[in-house]
Amino acid sequence: MGRKVYLDSAATTYVSSEVMAEMLPCFNAIYGNSNSVHSYGRDALAIVDRARDRIAHAINAEKANEIYFTSGGTEADNWAIKGLAYANKDKGKHIITSVIEHHAVLDACKELENEGYEVTYVPVDKTGLVNIAEIIHAIRKDTTVISIMAVNNEVGTIQNIKTIAKLAHDYGIIFHTDAVQAMGAIKLDVKDMEIDAMTISGHKIYGPKGVGCLYVKNGIKIQNLVVGGSQERGKRGGTLNVPAIAGFGKAAEIAVRDMSINQQKIRAEREYFLKNLKEKVPYIQINGHPFQKINGIANISFEMVDKESLLMLLDMEGVAVSTGSACTSNVVEESYVLKAMNVESEFLNSAIRFSFGKNISKSDIDYVVEAIVKSVEKLRSFSALTKAGRR
Repeated sequence: MGRKVYLDSAATTYVSSEVMAEMLPCFNAIYGNSNSVHSYGRDALAIVDRARDRIAHAINAEKANEIYFTSGGTEADNWAIKGLAYANKDKGKHIITSVIEHHAVLDACKELENEGYEVTYVPVDKTGLVNIAEIIHAIRKDTTVISIMAVNNEVGTIQNIKTIAKLAHDYGIIFHTDAVQAMGAIKLDVKDMEIDAMTISGHKIYGPKGVGCLYVKNGIKIQNLVVGGSQERGKRGGTLNVPAIAGFGKAAEIAVRDMSINQQKIRAEREYFLKNLKEKVPYIQINGHPFQKINGIANISFEMVDKESLLMLLDMEGVAVSTGSACTSNVVEESYVLKAMNVESEFLNSAIRFSFGKNISKSDIDYVVEAIVKSVEKLRSFSALTKAGRR
């Protein structure tokens, strides 16, 4: 294989050189257990505390002790949904979420339903926006938690989080958001947005995999999910992954520091890509909100093309893209997100997610567009619709 281009940054990003430099001393120079009371432990704890401060600052948390480190976004989402539900069940056992949440939220809700909780899954419109009127309609006296993601990971639509959080608080309901795809793409201010609990992850922002955190506003009750140790102020057992936490903290700091310049570049990349693609490939549809979306994701359907076949042909050309969430990519099935958006069958089964990183060049995009043109033409030549005169 010759040239390779990575357009799957929504699945994961590479670890930046600044982040790697922050992590390296933690592997062999400062290797103590951060829960140990001796000097080695104190040195490790100082690194953890610094990372906690950096993340708190990045999201404008009131205090650093509102940040709890986890093994990633999936654990943090599970902890938020289950922990908040369990800790507040004296008020009620009803939860509201959306039909397009990440499976970490949806599956946690399904487990709670098996335990006797009730969950309302509110719909979205054709652009992927959660219907706020449906949330209002779903609220009950026994509703304890509303969880709506900040940015959808398949189509990039940005939800009206501040409005939904305020609505939740008007009814005395706790609000959680999965902000894994939002960190570094939009400004996250937990005070201004009135967020009670928020999930973020390291590997979406040029940090390491296997580390994330749950922000929980002081005063919000949450039950432990992982037990067996007194780490994280007694809220989450397990020896802390100091190198990963150090990298995560640095990545969060950089994400906020460089957000303006990175987003400007990524937006230019995406617009250049879409302009060229529209000129050279007919019968395509861009899915998601036309304006209220992050710059890094373009979900595109190619009429008369099978998405799995296109994915494989592009891979053979060295172009890495995906059909949706990496957590479900091994399962060949229709996108539940696009289905919820009422995308027509033809476009539903031909959707590819292109997600842009800060290191992509115009030359890379030119190469990708040509690879798409070649692959789409090849697949459409076999299409019965094409042969019937669609083109």
